[in-house]
Amino acid sequence: MNERSERTVQNGDAALSVKNLWKIFGRGADRIVGTPDAELSRAELKEKSGCVVGVRDVSFEVAPGEVFVVMGLSGSGKSTLVRCLTRLIEPTSGEIVVDGHDVVSASEAELRELRRTHASMVFQHFGLLPHRQVIDNVAYGLEVRGVGKKERRAKAEEIVGLVGLSGYERSYPDQLSGGMQQRVGLARALASDPSLLLFDEPFSALDPLIRRDMQNEVIRLHRELGKTMVFITHDLQEALKLGDRILIMRDGAVVQIGTPDEVVGAPADDYVKDFTSEVPRSHVLTLKWVMRDPRPGDSTDGPVMSSDTVVRRAAQAALASEHPVRVVDDGQLVGIVDDDAILRVVVAEEEVSA
Repeated sequence: MNERSERTVQNGDAALSVKNLWKIFGRGADRIVGTPDAELSRAELKEKSGCVVGVRDVSFEVAPGEVFVVMGLSGSGKSTLVRCLTRLIEPTSGEIVVDGHDVVSASEAELRELRRTHASMVFQHFGLLPHRQVIDNVAYGLEVRGVGKKERRAKAEEIVGLVGLSGYERSYPDQLSGGMQQRVGLARALASDPSLLLFDEPFSALDPLIRRDMQNEVIRLHRELGKTMVFITHDLQEALKLGDRILIMRDGAVVQIGTPDEVVGAPADDYVKDFTSEVPRSHVLTLKWVMRDPRPGDSTDGPVMSSDTVVRRAAQAALASEHPVRVVDDGQLVGIVDDDAILRVVVAEEEVSA
């Protein structure tokens, strides 16, 4: 997780850029943004105008190769947001740029090309063609693009192997388990080699064990392919497991954007604090959250670790050593972690789970 979380957007080099995005449902919605009515709460605006805010003035950037998770409870606006990114839902106002392409001003032809070649989506409901075999479902997007049969079959076979479905090429969707069907959906999204993968709660309908396997599959594929991913979920544990950064939404608006350890260690408000209250903190917090400043006379012995080492991984070595952990980044001593700091996290975690 922490090796991947160092990705940042620099010099405007974003794989995805979203600025001041609004989606308001209802008659006259396009006349609301920029007026005092836009400041009303969801309930107040609905009562006054009959319109409902789905996405409220959302801005963020996703770096190339980043896994960016958008999460929130039902009705928070996360699925509306992801559908706006490729205009499956038309935004009311704002800017969306995918891989350098202006989505909002794109023509119908440009939008089709964007969806075919730059951004692919994986849905909760697989949407597989029941009368087609796995190999043909995976190749379908390439077929639509006019790729020759031999070439698209070869590409589909390659992707089928990549997602662990070798041997099932000639099976039909109804012969597969839910997890295997979702692998087909994932393979279909990958077949066109998009720069951006969008996941809209793809594993919500799966059993817990299958869901965990699919989460691990996404991690593996990301490690191997390095694709930029935007992942929508209502599950905090899933968000913490997958995300380099997490955007938390409530009532269509952004509440907080941060790395998993920032969201857990420094929640923006009571809403996020409550959301993260039962998270095993030693599994998420890094040493930068528990270290103190170095002092004269500190031991020069003891384990050396970086500040982004997760507390749980550091605990065994720290507690086994007679000397505190020395936190070193780029050759510089930046902090000290003693046993008490480690134990405070672990004891607090046990109190929460009790």
